[in-house]
Amino acid sequence: MQSINRFLYGPTPEERIRAWQAKLRAEQRQLDREMRQIDMAANKAKATVKQLATKGDVKSARILAREVVRSNRQKDRLSVSKARLGSIGHQLAQQMAMAKVTGSLQKSTEIMKLSNQLVRLPQISQTMREMSMEMTKAGILEEMMDDTLAVEEDEELEEEADAEVDKVLYDLTNGKLGLAGPASTAPPQTEEEKKMEDEETERVMEQYRQQLSGLLSG
Repeated sequence: MQSINRFLYGPTPEERIRAWQAKLRAEQRQLDREMRQIDMAANKAKATVKQLATKGDVKSARILAREVVRSNRQKDRLSVSKARLGSIGHQLAQQMAMAKVTGSLQKSTEIMKLSNQLVRLPQISQTMREMSMEMTKAGILEEMMDDTLAVEEDEELEEEADAEVDKVLYDLTNGKLGLAGPASTAPPQTEEEKKMEDEETERVMEQYRQQLSGLLSG
């Protein structure tokens, strides 16, 4: 009888909610994996910043420090998004409790607000759009998702970026660079040594830039 009803009327409200909750948990696990990847790449970049500071290479250290700042911001965004996914899951649990009494799902402005925020994150945008369509059909959402994308925070906070980079440099180099100003303690180098070092530094920097940029643009 239950299979006949599902064929005729589709999944029950409880079944729909359990399916959505499973998707939300899967997306949370994916964000956890991405945050761990960002941590690993950022830690390598931080170690390189310290090495560059020891050599007195302020320019290169600053470029990588900026990538560290970007990674910190992206990790913060992912962490907030993970919390929002959890909030939707909590709201859906309340919907399930109500559905057992009323037999139907109720409109939720809170789920709408959280979903509109989450659809702007590229990593989970497609999943949230699909879920929003399903929730609209189920009567939880009143309308489709807002297609307006948020302005990149990196652009909005560009004026603050230099101050953040200075702080990262200062913290990572124990005050050798950043807030306290550059200070080189490296002995003089020959032209050949400097050329070889510059080439190796650029190679390492490009590796970490690509690794971090790949994570941050995903």
